[in-house]
Amino acid sequence: MGFTILKLVLAAGIISFASWLSGKKPEAAGFLTALPLVSIIAIAFSYWQHHDLEQTTRYARSILVAVPLSCLFFVPFFLTDKIALGFWSYWAMGLVLVIMAFYLHQWIMSVLP
Repeated sequence: MGFTILKLVLAAGIISFASWLSGKKPEAAGFLTALPLVSIIAIAFSYWQHHDLEQTTRYARSILVAVPLSCLFFVPFFLTDKIALGFWSYWAMGLVLVIMAFYLHQWIMSVLP
Protein backbone atom coordinates (compact mmCIF):
# COMPACT_ATOMS: atom_id res chain seq x y z
CA MET A 1 0.00 0.00 0.00
CA GLY A 2 2.86 2.36 0.79
CA PHE A 3 4.36 1.73 -2.64
CA THR A 4 1.08 2.69 -4.32
CA ILE A 5 0.85 5.88 -2.27
CA LEU A 6 4.46 6.76 -3.19
CA LYS A 7 3.62 6.33 -6.88
CA LEU A 8 0.48 8.46 -6.56
CA VAL A 9 2.24 11.27 -4.72
CA LEU A 10 5.13 11.33 -7.18
CA ALA A 11 2.87 11.39 -10.26
CA ALA A 12 0.57 14.00 -8.74
CA GLY A 13 3.55 16.14 -7.77
CA ILE A 14 4.99 16.13 -11.29
CA ILE A 15 1.63 16.96 -12.87
CA SER A 16 0.86 19.68 -10.32
CA PHE A 17 4.29 21.28 -10.72
CA ALA A 18 4.09 21.27 -14.53
CA SER A 19 0.59 22.77 -14.39
CA TRP A 20 1.74 25.50 -11.99
CA LEU A 21 4.84 26.21 -14.06
CA SER A 22 2.76 26.54 -17.25
CA GLY A 23 1.28 29.78 -15.88
CA LYS A 24 4.71 31.29 -15.26
CA LYS A 25 6.98 29.77 -17.90
CA PRO A 26 4.92 27.87 -20.50
CA GLU A 27 7.98 26.90 -22.57
CA ALA A 28 9.76 25.40 -19.56
CA ALA A 29 6.56 23.61 -18.50
CA GLY A 30 6.15 22.24 -22.02
CA PHE A 31 9.69 20.89 -22.01
CA LEU A 32 9.22 19.35 -18.56
CA THR A 33 5.96 17.76 -19.64
CA ALA A 34 7.57 16.39 -22.80
CA LEU A 35 10.36 14.75 -20.84
CA PRO A 36 9.71 11.08 -20.33
CA LEU A 37 9.87 11.54 -16.54
CA VAL A 38 6.73 9.54 -15.95
CA SER A 39 7.97 6.81 -18.29
CA ILE A 40 11.36 6.67 -16.59
CA ILE A 41 9.77 6.41 -13.16
CA ALA A 42 7.04 4.00 -14.28
CA ILE A 43 9.53 1.65 -15.95
CA ALA A 44 11.63 1.55 -12.79
CA PHE A 45 8.55 0.99 -10.61
CA SER A 46 7.27 -1.71 -12.97
CA TYR A 47 10.50 -3.66 -12.72
CA TRP A 48 10.74 -3.06 -8.98
CA GLN A 49 7.19 -4.31 -8.49
CA HIS A 50 7.22 -7.32 -10.85
CA HIS A 51 10.93 -8.21 -11.23
CA ASP A 52 10.23 -9.31 -14.79
CA LEU A 53 12.76 -7.98 -17.30
CA GLU A 54 10.86 -9.35 -20.31
CA GLN A 55 7.61 -7.68 -19.26
CA THR A 56 9.40 -4.41 -18.43
CA THR A 57 11.20 -4.47 -21.78
CA ARG A 58 7.90 -4.94 -23.61
CA TYR A 59 6.48 -2.04 -21.58
CA ALA A 60 9.43 0.19 -22.56
CA ARG A 61 9.07 -0.77 -26.24
CA SER A 62 5.38 0.04 -26.07
CA ILE A 63 6.20 3.49 -24.72
CA LEU A 64 8.75 4.06 -27.48
CA VAL A 65 6.14 3.22 -30.13
CA ALA A 66 3.42 5.24 -28.36
CA VAL A 67 5.33 8.49 -27.87
CA PRO A 68 5.40 9.65 -31.51
CA LEU A 69 1.86 8.38 -32.08
CA SER A 70 0.55 10.23 -29.03
CA CYS A 71 1.96 13.47 -30.42
CA LEU A 72 -0.86 13.38 -32.98
CA PHE A 73 -3.02 14.94 -30.26
CA PHE A 74 -1.19 18.24 -30.77
CA VAL A 75 -1.58 18.42 -34.57
CA PRO A 76 -4.93 20.28 -34.55
CA PHE A 77 -3.42 23.03 -32.40
CA PHE A 78 -1.09 23.84 -35.30
CA LEU A 79 -4.19 24.65 -37.36
CA THR A 80 -5.36 27.53 -35.16
CA ASP A 81 -3.94 30.12 -37.61
CA LYS A 82 -5.58 28.45 -40.61
CA ILE A 83 -8.98 27.35 -39.24
CA ALA A 84 -10.89 29.48 -36.75
CA LEU A 85 -12.40 27.04 -34.28
CA GLY A 86 -12.66 27.14 -30.52
CA PHE A 87 -10.33 25.42 -28.09
CA TRP A 88 -12.67 22.48 -27.49
CA SER A 89 -12.92 21.76 -31.22
CA TYR A 90 -9.14 21.51 -31.49
CA TRP A 91 -9.05 19.45 -28.31
CA ALA A 92 -11.74 17.07 -29.61
CA MET A 93 -9.94 16.67 -32.95
CA GLY A 94 -6.75 15.88 -31.06
CA LEU A 95 -8.60 13.35 -28.94
CA VAL A 96 -9.98 11.63 -32.06
CA LEU A 97 -6.46 11.48 -33.52
CA VAL A 98 -4.98 10.04 -30.33
CA ILE A 99 -7.73 7.41 -30.15
CA MET A 100 -6.89 6.41 -33.72
CA ALA A 101 -3.22 6.38 -32.72
CA PHE A 102 -4.04 4.01 -29.86
CA TYR A 103 -5.45 1.43 -32.28
CA LEU A 104 -2.45 1.86 -34.57
CA HIS A 105 -0.21 1.36 -31.52
CA GLN A 106 -2.04 -1.84 -30.61
CA TRP A 107 -1.57 -3.17 -34.12
CA ILE A 108 2.15 -2.26 -34.20
CA MET A 109 2.71 -3.92 -30.83
CA SER A 110 0.93 -7.07 -32.02
CA VAL A 111 3.33 -7.50 -34.95
CA LEU A 112 6.52 -6.73 -33.01
CA PRO A 113 8.46 -9.68 -31.62
